[in-house]
Amino acid sequence: MSNLLCDFTVGQKGKIIAVSGEGRVRRRLFDMGVTPGAEVTMVKKAPLGDPIEVTIRGYQLTLRKDEAKCVEMEVLQ
Repeated sequence: MSNLLCDFTVGQKGKIIAVSGEGRVRRRLFDMGVTPGAEVTMVKKAPLGDPIEVTIRGYQLTLRKDEAKCVEMEVLQ
């Protein structure tokens, strides 16, 4: 089952399947370590859903909802 990172709930874990988006956005995500195969845990979500905070590769990362829509995830149990 795959979802977008922006659809995850707090505490949910997943593995990145693919990163889409325009050139600059995609490159920025890759530079921050958001690459296929990385495991991600949703830590916090702002009341209106923007921004979100995730743990990836051992550090906390804050993303905008538009950026999180570019990350396709596989939900882990």
